[in-house]
Amino acid sequence: MTDNAMLSARYHAAHGMALKLGETALSYFGRTDALEISMKGFQDWLTIADGTVEREFRAMIAEAFPGDAVMGEEQGGGASERLWIIDPIDGTSNFARGDRQWCVSIGFVLNGRPELGLIHAPALGEMWLARRGGGATLNGLPIRCSTNTDLRRSTIECGWSTRRPTEEYLGIVTRLFAEGSSVKRSASGALGVAHAANGRTDGYIETHINSWDVAAGLVIAGEAGCRINAFCSGNWITEGNPILVAAPGIAEIVSRESGIALA
Repeated sequence: MTDNAMLSARYHAAHGMALKLGETALSYFGRTDALEISMKGFQDWLTIADGTVEREFRAMIAEAFPGDAVMGEEQGGGASERLWIIDPIDGTSNFARGDRQWCVSIGFVLNGRPELGLIHAPALGEMWLARRGGGATLNGLPIRCSTNTDLRRSTIECGWSTRRPTEEYLGIVTRLFAEGSSVKRSASGALGVAHAANGRTDGYIETHINSWDVAAGLVIAGEAGCRINAFCSGNWITEGNPILVAAPGIAEIVSRESGIALA
């Protein structure tokens, strides 16, 4: 089977999988008493739905593509030639509180390069899809990133990571505000990248983020025309990296103020 045929098969299968996983996650959403909420660490939320969705996905892949590996936020994994990377619920703190800003994020990586991306936000009725070289869509319609060239008219989402000093985060936010940008945070890195891809914001940055948060979004944002840093470098799959995704017209200044170099 050629790489093209192999990727096509996974692209079409993953769409159906994402819809089913979204249904599973929605069956828990809003049922605070049934979520078995716990904390993996400082502001690191976990619910029973996270594990359930990831286990369901692993079973799907094992049946449909038994030679493929899976890496997930909850059950781990590692680099492989054909690798699915899933965050079963990105934005778990939102999910646990009944906020609809959460999603299922699925990326497929071939020989270390992200090739397919799906971000499904079932509580919002939205799904972003992309295949490298094939464009990006939201609910079946093509998307492009913002054409804004003026940071004073921009909105940048700045994700916050407990793995980096708070002072570093506040410094970036302060510098962006000083340059005239509006800054926001919605607690879902996957949706943050997706929103930059279709122009709801002008960019997303975070000084450290894990691969399962952005493996899907990297493909979507790239196909939508965003500029992106060299996230897929070093041991990015297992250790993560900083992320910068931005509209081309403001990417350079966002890179300068955040200290995250563009590729």
